[in-house]
Amino acid sequence: MLYEEVLANARTCMGEYCKACPVCNGRACRNQIPGPGAKGSGTVAVRNYDKWQEICLNMDTICENQPADTEFQLFGQRFAAPIFAAPIGAMKLHYGDKYDDLEYNDILVSACADAGIAAFTGDGTNPAVMEAAAKAIGRKEGRGIPTVKPWDISTLKEKFELVRACGSFAAAMDIDAAGLPFLKNLTPPAGSKTVEELREIAAEAGIPFIVKGIMTVKGAQKAKEANAAGIVVSNHGGRVLDHCPATAEVLEEIADAVGGELKIFVDGGIRSGTDVFKALALGADAVLIGRPFVSAVYGGKAEGVACYTAKLVAELKDAMAMCGAHSLKDISRDMVR
Repeated sequence: MLYEEVLANARTCMGEYCKACPVCNGRACRNQIPGPGAKGSGTVAVRNYDKWQEICLNMDTICENQPADTEFQLFGQRFAAPIFAAPIGAMKLHYGDKYDDLEYNDILVSACADAGIAAFTGDGTNPAVMEAAAKAIGRKEGRGIPTVKPWDISTLKEKFELVRACGSFAAAMDIDAAGLPFLKNLTPPAGSKTVEELREIAAEAGIPFIVKGIMTVKGAQKAKEANAAGIVVSNHGGRVLDHCPATAEVLEEIADAVGGELKIFVDGGIRSGTDVFKALALGADAVLIGRPFVSAVYGGKAEGVACYTAKLVAELKDAMAMCGAHSLKDISRDMVR
């Protein structure tokens, strides 16, 4: 299956909001909620994509002629590449009726594991979403990262019981989901957390805990203080707050501040293996990619995920070879400008 076929198939079954664009750059859906757009103008999602395109690669092929090795290790697990599917939820609300959250996570977790990577799974107001995601991860021997919303501690304790039972090697919280309209005024409550609250949550998880939604050095340092094992530099796909910088604009300074002390992921507008290379050169350990994996599932189920993943890995290997990096540790900041 070709990636162009995956996208063409996706366009036949997406809802009215996502267009499964040839390049997912945030323009066609920029301010649509419901939909994959933003609660504001949607300019941040566009900025996320554009800023990666402004970064150039420094080509250098005067080096040993060796194949590029993209193998990545995280928290005791080995992966084919430092690429993860980002957590996405409310599928029927945002992407149409073909799949609900349970069905989407079931396909995504299995397909990503089979492709040698892993999926972060979403959470929702329906408890069955986390229950089904945990079961899907359990069927793949823990090869997935359940991502909880910033609920109150009693709700999180219940969810982390599911996480531990499924054998997942890590857990995450998208704390920036505190800005999502549908989480306002809920029972149970959800919202921002203090360092002390996050520290309690990380301890309750009992496995490496990743905080998603970090956009400043100060935020990264607070996550470290809360005993997080990793962070995701993320503005929630540009969906929750207008006038944020792009993730590409803040990644380097955050990596300089806490790199080596926390695992650093980044998301937001990363669409190709070349973008992945740029993120690694700026200090990320790995990347998350969201909306294109939705198109992959809708356009080809497991085969679509395998096709898109293979495309990303091939592009990353090519960028590495053309810049003189034979392994991920060889990728350095002087390889981009």
